[in-house]
Amino acid sequence: MQATKVCLTLTESTIEKNLALVERYRNYIDIAELRADYLDEDESLHIRKFPRLAKIPCILTIRRVSDGGAYRAGESSRAMLFAHAMAFADDQHRENNFQYVDFEDDFFVSNLEDAAMAFGTRIIRSYHNMKEPVSNIVKRCDEMRRTGYEIPKIAFMPKSLDDVKNLFYETRDFSNYDHILCAMGSMGVASRILAYKTHSFLTYTSAKDGENSLKNIGHIDPLALDQVYHFRKLDERTKIFGVTGWPLEKTDSPKLHNAGYKMHSMNAVYIPLPSADIHQTIKFANEIGMQGISVTVPHKETVVSDLFEVDEHVKEIGACNTIVRKNGEWCGYNTDFSGFAKALLEFTGLKNLRHKKVSIIGAGGAARAIACAIKILGGKACVFNRTHSRAEQVADTFGFESASLTADSIGMLKKYSDLIIQTTSVGMNSTEMSNVQNDPIYFYKFSGKEILFDIVYTPEITPIMQRAMMAGCKVCNGSEMLKYQAYEQFKIFTGVEYA
Repeated sequence: MQATKVCLTLTESTIEKNLALVERYRNYIDIAELRADYLDEDESLHIRKFPRLAKIPCILTIRRVSDGGAYRAGESSRAMLFAHAMAFADDQHRENNFQYVDFEDDFFVSNLEDAAMAFGTRIIRSYHNMKEPVSNIVKRCDEMRRTGYEIPKIAFMPKSLDDVKNLFYETRDFSNYDHILCAMGSMGVASRILAYKTHSFLTYTSAKDGENSLKNIGHIDPLALDQVYHFRKLDERTKIFGVTGWPLEKTDSPKLHNAGYKMHSMNAVYIPLPSADIHQTIKFANEIGMQGISVTVPHKETVVSDLFEVDEHVKEIGACNTIVRKNGEWCGYNTDFSGFAKALLEFTGLKNLRHKKVSIIGAGGAARAIACAIKILGGKACVFNRTHSRAEQVADTFGFESASLTADSIGMLKKYSDLIIQTTSVGMNSTEMSNVQNDPIYFYKFSGKEILFDIVYTPEITPIMQRAMMAGCKVCNGSEMLKYQAYEQFKIFTGVEYA
């Protein structure tokens, strides 16, 4: 089978806008899929000329609503639109015709099929399940492929990472004819980046700023697929790494790690693996042969039970953010504490935290790593958490005080206010002004003398940071911490210094 092709799905409302996207991404794609179901009604008259204007192999798709599309008229109207778009094909210059047409597995119109065969247009016979995973994938494809000229396509919405794992498992040796496979949604992104492993004929992408964005079903921008994940260079010899967490809505780790692999000319890729269950992440990693994983919230503590061996820092902290497979077993490390310590000292200009009183907001895996770093740096701390018992557990481990994260603890916050470290995910992706939902200490009034370190790095200035800045405080986000802990992870993964 040939290398997996990159298909740009076009969902703009006019032919002109869709052609503009083809031009923008031409160097990064092999095929363009015209989603005619998204076109304005009067634009349907011009569908036929699209392949000639696009100057690239094209797929014609008119997806009905029940299959995740936007076409709301009846099947007879849809059949007529297909017929109009395929009529008057160019026998002399077949590149001016649609080279592919997407018909669902229950859509059979003999005249359209005959026309496709006559003019060299291959039929993609597709099945979409927007709610459930699909099993027995190879058998389903065999049944859908009525002729050798058809390309079966299955796209489904996984409920868990196990469903995506099963896709890879069932298709590991599926390479005897062209087919298209993908798991949709954020959990299915791996099936798009690693499409070569399922031997998929193509992988779908779309513009991140498109008029009708398909990001919700897991589409990646073609530029990101090429520049971040180096898609065209991936093969069976590629070493696979990644980051797991939940919901893992946004992470800069793939950019950082993949840039490192490129810099060192390594055949490796680092992918996002959203999963609510760390045990499923481990099973998925074993199935596709991953070498290492960065672990983020909420799995830094629960992952430890899946590990064969951990280093002394994981033992002390009770949390792990880096796992590597060695001799078939998973081993754990913690680079959060050292990455934080380096970023903090660089930010403050201090050599240590002696005589400093520190508030740690939160009691998760990151808080445990930061508490360890503060202890090593000689600081005194109080751990604050909404569930006081969890704060006590962290505090007792490192010989610190603890308090509930409520307005009743303002006195303790003031006592430990030389440095306030925000370790929770509260405020992530929030661009609103500080409020009870996005600011974990909304009830605390900054004096302007505090130093605030928020480990969140998206957005660059979080609501709590904005409020502290307005009071005159010195503030820092978690971008440098991310960078330094990732550099250590990179060395653990590859045995090579990042730079």
